Amino acid sequence: MIQEIEYINKEKSPCGRIKAAVFDFDGTFSTLRCGWEKVMEPLMLECISGGKKEAYPPELTEKVKNYIDTSTGIQTIYQMQWLKEETEKAGFGSSDKDAWYYKDEYNRRLMSEIKGRIESVKSGEKSPENFLIKGAVNFLNALIESGIEVYLASGTDHCDVVKEASALGVADKFTEIKGAPERKAACSKEAVIRMILEEKNLPGEALLLVGDGKVEIALGKECGAFTIGAATNEEALEGVNPVKRERLIKAGADIIIGDFQNLKELKNWLGI
Repeated sequence: MIQEIEYINKEKSPCGRIKAAVFDFDGTFSTLRCGWEKVMEPLMLECISGGKKEAYPPELTEKVKNYIDTSTGIQTIYQMQWLKEETEKAGFGSSDKDAWYYKDEYNRRLMSEIKGRIESVKSGEKSPENFLIKGAVNFLNALIESGIEVYLASGTDHCDVVKEASALGVADKFTEIKGAPERKAACSKEAVIRMILEEKNLPGEALLLVGDGKVEIALGKECGAFTIGAATNEEALEGVNPVKRERLIKAGADIIIGDFQNLKELKNWLGI
């Protein structure tokens, strides 16, 4: 069923002014990493509790859940810096365990979960459509056909973003892909936005930000860009996730969608 677009800032409309668009990847476009929260949460609880793997205090569980929710979209290393600080506050820190130690452990656990998904696409057992938000590729193609340059920016490690975008057959559609730099704490999304606005000498109103996290929406709002909040249901690949919807509205999204199937209305809003 095609969902209606929810217009939050009804007075804002691109009117054909968009020259470049920046997409988030995980959760907005790809669902290969669907369930990453279920990997990060037990890791954080385990570390902050000194290695315990069950019977966590309810207040700690709530604290971790809230942090993961509010930090969705930022570079993973910043989440691991928070974990390191909280682990040290609890008295379980160690001088040989920096934020990168926790990130490596998180990546190890996460990749063991999603490796099979990537391999199933590469082998042909499953098609890329099994892990793409519905209508996403058609929307991407519509932007490209309208002369809009499209960029992919992610807080996931750059090499992994490229690998996963390639597995889904969309890597070559983007003007540039930029993930988190290896062993560096830097906001790739902010870097891409800055590059587009400065190097291409574009005003904020010529930029479109599309994402399911508050980070990219807030960055877009800050620079005067138009923003699409993708409140995606990653398991169903379509429809609105109410938790994401609330988060994205608070971040300042101009419109809310659950997927990209309502292409005609999206194009009308964009003026393309």
